[in-house]
Amino acid sequence: MMEEEELEFVEELEAVLQLTPDVQLAIEQVFPSQDPLDRADFNAVEYINTLFPTEQSLANIDEVVNKIRLKIRRLDDNIRTVVRGQTNVGQDGRQALEEAQKAIQQLFGKIKDIKDKAEKSEQMVKEITRDIKQLDHAKRHLTTSITTLNHLHMLAGGVDSLEAMTRRRQYGEVANLLQGVMNVLEHFHRYMGIPQIRQLSERVKAAQTELGQQILADFEEAFPSQGTKRPGGPSNVLRDACLIANILDPRIKQEIIKKFIKQHLSEYLVLFQENQDVAWLDKIDRRYAWIKRQLVDYEEKYGRMFPREWYMAERIAVEFCHITRTELAKIMRTRAKEIEVKLLLFAIQRTTNFEGFLAKRFSGCTLTDGTLKKPESPPASTNPFLEDEAAPEMEELAMEKGDSEQPKKPKAPDNPFHGIVSKCFEPHLYVYIESQDKNLGELIDRFVADFKAQGPPKPSMDEGGAVLPSCADLFVYYKKCMVQCSQLSTGEPMIALTTIFQKYLQEYAWKILSGNLPKTTSSSGGLTISSLLKEKEGSEVAKFTLEELCLICSILSTAEYCLATTQQLEEKLKEKVDVSLIERINLSGEMDTFSTVISSSIQLLVQDLDAACDPALTAMSKMQWQNVEHVGDQSPYVTSVILHIKQNVPIIRDNLASTRKYFTQFCIKFAKSRVLSRII
Repeated sequence: MMEEEELEFVEELEAVLQLTPDVQLAIEQVFPSQDPLDRADFNAVEYINTLFPTEQSLANIDEVVNKIRLKIRRLDDNIRTVVRGQTNVGQDGRQALEEAQKAIQQLFGKIKDIKDKAEKSEQMVKEITRDIKQLDHAKRHLTTSITTLNHLHMLAGGVDSLEAMTRRRQYGEVANLLQGVMNVLEHFHRYMGIPQIRQLSERVKAAQTELGQQILADFEEAFPSQGTKRPGGPSNVLRDACLIANILDPRIKQEIIKKFIKQHLSEYLVLFQENQDVAWLDKIDRRYAWIKRQLVDYEEKYGRMFPREWYMAERIAVEFCHITRTELAKIMRTRAKEIEVKLLLFAIQRTTNFEGFLAKRFSGCTLTDGTLKKPESPPASTNPFLEDEAAPEMEELAMEKGDSEQPKKPKAPDNPFHGIVSKCFEPHLYVYIESQDKNLGELIDRFVADFKAQGPPKPSMDEGGAVLPSCADLFVYYKKCMVQCSQLSTGEPMIALTTIFQKYLQEYAWKILSGNLPKTTSSSGGLTISSLLKEKEGSEVAKFTLEELCLICSILSTAEYCLATTQQLEEKLKEKVDVSLIERINLSGEMDTFSTVISSSIQLLVQDLDAACDPALTAMSKMQWQNVEHVGDQSPYVTSVILHIKQNVPIIRDNLASTRKYFTQFCIKFAKSRVLSRII
């Protein structure tokens, strides 16, 4: 029973001594120990086995027991000392608490004293800063008052000097003084309610008004609206007056510029009146030569009188352009019946050259929004229709037509003066359009006559089939017309020119291409070949000659070239015309026409080969095959068909080498024809 009670006591004691892992970890950190007895997972059996690993070690059991008892005794002494030491802890704690409370009360009292002193210091600082602020305000007001007084003194003295100098026309001194007075006057905008300040401001405005009127009178005297120009160069007085005009109301400057330009161009209006011979288009060069001389004369005589930022030379040139455009438009309306295409192109070319001259000399900064807008740069294109390779052909063709019809060089896209004069020619471009209509009609007639005179192209076995040279000439001329017209106008004239292009593309397709396809006997008419051949074996077969086959292939290649080039022409026309008119450019009908010519040419080639093979097949179908007793390697009828194929197909293949896809179409259509279907 005693043993059982002891076991239960040990178990209860172990249960009480079980600590949580966190507490155990904290104890190990505070009291680190290597003694196995201090471990939480202490195992008595393992500890004993450690002390007595062998039976021989049991001989030291008494010594080990004595050490353990000694250790237990020391632990008991330590525990007893600790327990006894805790008897006075409560009393010491209460005493420490009372001392802490007393210290806190003392600290609270000191903090209160510091707070009171801080409040007193803050009040003292506020009183000090209040005085400093008052001093700062006084200083600022005093500084402002002194500055304002100085400005007032300067303004009063400046106004008096300004009025005196104005009366004496001392424009050089006035220019510097006036700007200073106006700058000083800006400081008094807030004080306009003061009568004296308002009076000084009114005196400055009156002086400005008087200066403006006086300067205008001086310029009117120097450059009267009626009469000749003032002899000699400008005076220093007028040069200084221009400096003052820069400061005065902008209307004064505009009035000076307007009067000077009007007086400077008055001679031009007299020399080139509508009733004068030099006013007509054939002498348009004299207009531009006159203004060039005037610009040189201006630079020599008046270049230093006007400030550089006035751009007077450019303003004179721009006003000349406006007047010239108006006068040319008026005289062309009056004498519209006398305008010929060569005269019109001559005038346009000289005018655009002059606009290019202006672009090289001036920047165009004086042009207003009401003036013609600066043209946009055309987008870069990979279209080969307008590549530089065709330029030599255009120049050669232009030389044949004469200098007046040569295509002008493309204008620089950044020319701000483009159209400033030449726009007046746009209403009369119908003359150019009618001329191109006539020229293209004559060109088509010449193509027809040349074809009849030269005959069909020679057979070609190695050149890949020849394209008729007339089609290249036609599109080169189209290119020249398009470039010319786009330089003149990108509006309705381009649409009219496109209509003419459509007309003569159709004529070229029917007169030159379709009209020259070989004709054969047909039961139904048209361009199809009939199969009305002699059925008797060995009879002659009506088929195309070698020259006719080459002609058909040449027409087919030409139609294919025209089809591709017409598509490129349509794209280029859309690039040149105004955006609002792009939808009106459509050459699909003309492309369909060339496609029809191609189909007709292929059909002729297929029918010709079909007709050549037809007699042999007809004879073969009438053969009494039941009476044939011996069969050879190859029928003579098949030999005849193969012979015709070997004669025609290589010729067609070689002449369509540049258009392989159409040779493939020919082969496919022949494979579906009546001949091979009968063989199968």
